[in-house]
Amino acid sequence: MLYFLAMKSDTSQDTSRRALLRMAGPLGLPLLAQGGRTRVRPFQVKVPPAVIRRILTRVREARWPDRLDATDWRYGVDWDYMKALATYWTAQYDWPRAEAALNRHPQFLAGVGDFEIHFYHVRGHGPRPVPLILTHGWPGSVVEFQQAIGPLTDPARYGGSPEDAFDVVVPSLPGFGFSSKPRAKPIGPPTTARLWQELMTGVLGYSKYGAQGGDWGQAVTLQLAAQFPDSLIGIHLNAAGAALVTDAEPTEEERAWQRASSLARATEFDYFNEQQHKPQTVAFALSDNPLGAAAWIVEKMKGWSDSTDNLDATFTKDQVLTNIMIYLVTNTVGTGVWFYRGFSEDAAPPRRARLAVPAGFAAFPREMPYLQPPRTVLERSLNLVHYSKMPKGGHFACLEQPQLFVEDVRAFFRKLRA
Repeated sequence: MLYFLAMKSDTSQDTSRRALLRMAGPLGLPLLAQGGRTRVRPFQVKVPPAVIRRILTRVREARWPDRLDATDWRYGVDWDYMKALATYWTAQYDWPRAEAALNRHPQFLAGVGDFEIHFYHVRGHGPRPVPLILTHGWPGSVVEFQQAIGPLTDPARYGGSPEDAFDVVVPSLPGFGFSSKPRAKPIGPPTTARLWQELMTGVLGYSKYGAQGGDWGQAVTLQLAAQFPDSLIGIHLNAAGAALVTDAEPTEEERAWQRASSLARATEFDYFNEQQHKPQTVAFALSDNPLGAAAWIVEKMKGWSDSTDNLDATFTKDQVLTNIMIYLVTNTVGTGVWFYRGFSEDAAPPRRARLAVPAGFAAFPREMPYLQPPRTVLERSLNLVHYSKMPKGGHFACLEQPQLFVEDVRAFFRKLRA
């Protein structure tokens, strides 16, 4: 059993993390080696109880801000929701149970480039499983895909056809969760795509594979299709905002989309600009501040999802807290923000041509407008062979609507299996 992130003090967190990553050893499973270095090691989430106690103590002892009198989230995160979440967090939330759920599927660490990448790798049950890498974004984590792993890998067990089986790979982005962090310089989608290509082909040995993503995952997935088209069977997206080709005269629908996107950016992009331009400042504000980090993340989970003013109707408090806790127990709430700066510093050259890799798109109605272009824009930018308008759901597509998500991924790749 791996004991991950045994932190003794704030100043020793990164040193302890690196030491424990090096200690990760075999658990009786076969390993791959290259150049004498072990490349894949089984992994289990096992956070020392002292780390959990410290987080909960910080929540209990937090000094709360004054309350603005509104319950409709107009001022940002709702004070009453945060009070209820903190009470549940300290009195009822069961981290060992969450940890057991995270360990339900096989996980590994692999040396990829300069990183130790954490990932789930679950083999499919069917005659021809398609390798599929699923990439999360911010403020998400591998938690987003937990409910999809079973149905995607073993469809017959969930009422589907074994012909639709996938070998599923779910990595943590560099600087997020249980993957290692960039060393003093942020990285973005182009470098991450090269890491994913090495993980899928060099480490796991797949010659061709599919890829899926939303949020930062869509940017990484589009980079995979741009850089490594010969390795990609197809890409499935539930958002698209990375270098779309829009040279043609816009239609009225496209003009309406452009207006809606501009309005949404004007009201929503403050966080993006701060995280991209001043990531170190944001890191200081969020690191070692469990309640503040939770508020920063919760506000996005509410604002970007298909939810009413009652967030509990969309996400359980256990789902919200497990996602937040992954950032806190790994001390990645700051380095996750670095990815925004990496988006500008680790930039890909402008894309002028339509991507040739077959693409599918699932349009969830409450996705942010600037990440949900009209079908005509997608068709000019992508080799779009599949397009679905979903009846409900938002930015956190798989976490919000896992059944719809799984069904659409199956439907898209079914077209490419022949």
